[in-house]
Amino acid sequence: MNAHMQEVSEGQRYEFGKNWQRFLSVLNEERIREAERSLREMLDMNTLAGKSFLDIGSGSGLFSLAAMRLGACRVHSFDYDPQSVACTKELRHRYFPRAERWTIEEGSVLDDDYLSRLEKFDIVYSWGVLHHSGDMWLALEHASRQVQAGGNLFIAIYNDQGRTSQVWKAVKKIYNRSLIGRALITPIFMSCILVRGLALDLVGWKNPFSRYVEYKKRRGMSLIPDVLDWLGGYPFEVAKPEEIASFYRERGFTLVVSTLSTGSGRGNNQYVFVKNTAPERSLLPQAPEGSFPVVQTS
Repeated sequence: MNAHMQEVSEGQRYEFGKNWQRFLSVLNEERIREAERSLREMLDMNTLAGKSFLDIGSGSGLFSLAAMRLGACRVHSFDYDPQSVACTKELRHRYFPRAERWTIEEGSVLDDDYLSRLEKFDIVYSWGVLHHSGDMWLALEHASRQVQAGGNLFIAIYNDQGRTSQVWKAVKKIYNRSLIGRALITPIFMSCILVRGLALDLVGWKNPFSRYVEYKKRRGMSLIPDVLDWLGGYPFEVAKPEEIASFYRERGFTLVVSTLSTGSGRGNNQYVFVKNTAPERSLLPQAPEGSFPVVQTS
């Protein structure tokens, strides 16, 4: 039994790959275009032509696929979960079966030896992954080392809600360690989502079905896999925006754009940084140190 399966069997890790397999059953052209749009908007570029792209924790493989379709000259995808690796390979088989410029491997962002064998990349992408690694700050450090001078780091990290985040961590532990826990937690949480959404829509005079029909506009994602990902997503760590900004500023990065979670604050904060070693090669204009130049609801 490999390390990943051992951790899953002991209730120490969620099977993200099994969840991504569900997502592939609903993946279509519309969702792929939404993934492309989200990449273009955050990176502020219409094409990735001439850019190399590293997808840390590729999951379903959707954003590696988006990078390929946006013209990246080289895409390297890796994930710790073997089933996630299989999902990414499935998307390559469907859309780019002969593409030598897209490589896919099983690997861990915590494995310094593995990362040392990789080249540097113009764009390093890791959305909602590093806080599930089991050592988030080491994962953040390792991700930064893979960025080419003047390149960009695009990450998403769960927002720190203080005590509420600790409660959610306990919920996730129960979910992963017991079939009974999963059977109890899942319907309760789903019911809460439906009731809350209905109440908000009625107060705002909105169609209560539109939030579910339009959910695919959130980076091309799907509601049920996202809910299960949230409930089961363990290991689980969080960080405040200022902590992330300070961490990377100390490592020679400048924050150029961010979207911060609002409302319940339970979601991901997104960040795009530029590596300052060679500012003349920056892919995006730099923002003032420590600032959050774009703030949106996520």
